Amino acid sequence: MERLSTASQHVRQKHREKKKEMDDKREKKLPVEQGTTDEDQKVMAVEAFERRNIWEPSVYYTLGKESFYIAGHDITIRESMDSYGALIWPGAIALSQFLENNQQQVNLMDKSVLEIGAGTGLLSIVASLLGAWVTATDLPDILSNLTFNLLRNTKGRSRYTPQVAALTWAQNLKRDFPYPSYNYVLAADVVYPHGCLEQLLETMRHFCPPGSRTTLLWANTIRFQSDLRFTDCFKSSFNTTLLIELPQQEVRIYKATAKE
Repeated sequence: MERLSTASQHVRQKHREKKKEMDDKREKKLPVEQGTTDEDQKVMAVEAFERRNIWEPSVYYTLGKESFYIAGHDITIRESMDSYGALIWPGAIALSQFLENNQQQVNLMDKSVLEIGAGTGLLSIVASLLGAWVTATDLPDILSNLTFNLLRNTKGRSRYTPQVAALTWAQNLKRDFPYPSYNYVLAADVVYPHGCLEQLLETMRHFCPPGSRTTLLWANTIRFQSDLRFTDCFKSSFNTTLLIELPQQEVRIYKATAKE
């Protein structure tokens, strides 16, 4: 028993060391938004860690799984500890459930849908299962896990095979997406202290240009002052309607169209 206890302690210690290493890399990788405090960063790091499955495996590994039943299907999502984008956040769950429960209001059947900041792919999976032709986008280092989750959960289930594309906000938009003509653009929990909020807004404007019939659905968890500042900028750029507010989750879901 003593040997087993010692081994368990060793595993937990290695787990803590690896987690600290991941957090240190993340802090160096993600630029901090001007005006964001160290406390904000700590809050995000703690929430990210709590959103991972907590386990004590016999050997350390970096992947966890979350399971959902949405749109009439069991969905299993593989998460990673490598970045915020490889975790499932409350906004993605809330918007997925909203789409499932409001299909008359938001009919995705045979519609073209683009998701920005798709992360683990939960929202894009749900949109695909609801009949949409989906393109899921995120940073290049997120795409491998995103593709895995999309194919795993939609193969043989969806009308269209979801597509995956690299997208760094505000970079090469006209080159890579010269004629955006999507029915819907989806975004969930893309606002946090990452220093790219202006680029995010520019990207939203690109995919919802004036004169288009594109509808943007954005779900966000309110955590920091940056969320409120971005919301003000968002409302000034689009015709905006608050569809639903979930006080317990501190999530708001907005519908927006371009101003003429």
